[in-house]
Amino acid sequence: MNTRNAAAASPVPDRTAPASSFVEILLVFLRLGLTSFGGPIAHLGYFRDAFVVRRRWLDEPTYADLVALCQFLPGPASSQIGFAIGVARGRGLHGGLAAWLGFTLPSALALVLFAQGAASFAGSGVLHGLKVVAVAVVAQAVWGMARSLCPDRPRAAIAVAAAVAVLLAPGSVGQIAAIAAGGVAGLLLCREAAAAPGTAAAAPGHLAFPISRRFGMICLGAFFLLLVLLPLAAAAWPSARAVALADAFYRSGALVFGGGHVVLPLLQSAVVQPGWVGNDAFLAGYGAAQAVPGPLFTVAAFLGDVADGWTGAVVALLAIFLPGMLVLLGTLPFWDAMRRRPGVQAAMRGVNAAVVGVLLAALYTPVWTGTIHAPGDFALALVAFALLTVWKTPPWIVVLIAAIGGAALGAT
Repeated sequence: MNTRNAAAASPVPDRTAPASSFVEILLVFLRLGLTSFGGPIAHLGYFRDAFVVRRRWLDEPTYADLVALCQFLPGPASSQIGFAIGVARGRGLHGGLAAWLGFTLPSALALVLFAQGAASFAGSGVLHGLKVVAVAVVAQAVWGMARSLCPDRPRAAIAVAAAVAVLLAPGSVGQIAAIAAGGVAGLLLCREAAAAPGTAAAAPGHLAFPISRRFGMICLGAFFLLLVLLPLAAAAWPSARAVALADAFYRSGALVFGGGHVVLPLLQSAVVQPGWVGNDAFLAGYGAAQAVPGPLFTVAAFLGDVADGWTGAVVALLAIFLPGMLVLLGTLPFWDAMRRRPGVQAAMRGVNAAVVGVLLAALYTPVWTGTIHAPGDFALALVAFALLTVWKTPPWIVVLIAAIGGAALGAT
């Protein structure tokens, strides 16, 4: 019975499946890029449903380990997770590129159109419905991950402690500290927590990243080299707007941990202070970024377009994502081997439990507090949660229902 329950909570990946093609990965992530509303925390729920539950591309512990790794690295965590899954599934960098393009381009194009005045429907109620569905998605992720990753008292205690810590010290620093503390607690409390043979948690899953350690070191070197050279290039060619944009957006992507909303203060100082983008336009772009699916980092496309047209949009978009992908590629060749050591496994049990706590805290704020303001909001979120968990409704259908429900609530 216990074995069956563990298998149900964490489906076993299909390791015999051949590598997926560029087009297949692109289409899978394009669907997510068109339907993943709610920001980076909600994306973790969408990814878990798509790749752990439905397609079985990886198992629950491996997914949680990947989430924890990307939370530690600078850059957009959800995009890094998707990129890593694409690299593993495609058996090469082309898979990561397909994943990034599919997940990123829909929101980037929508925000460029918004910058050009071609899209605006604020206040319709639809946007609020899309925020409500994020509540259900995050709640589903917390529920599923807690059952699989916090099955005993020590790990449940680590998750609760991490949630309390993040709620009392919000922001990326609190999240990173909670995950680090979870790793220490895992070393102390979870060395004997290995599941019985045959269960999903008996050993961590495996993702093969076809990246050599030499290439990883080259990527890490390029990450730091660009961080030094781009400011020098911007100073040497002050009239070259594209170089200045590349410098500003690369630094913003390289120096932010936690991604999502954390990058916005950096971007505001990077583009408003030099006068490239007015503060009103910046706030409008921020509002639009909340309404579109996909990564919040695509607000760079909006800001780049306002600053320097289509060229600026392309430069800003590539520059803000590049540092996070370089540091991820520099880390992946060493990660899978490290996580299979007994001490690292114990630490990762604690880290995985802490990730559940971080997600639980995020469910409360900003997801719940920023969305649920009336009984109708709670009712719509409850319906969406039931559709996802009980009726196993595809997420894109739930998004559509929530958008219609939000419009109906807005009209009352």
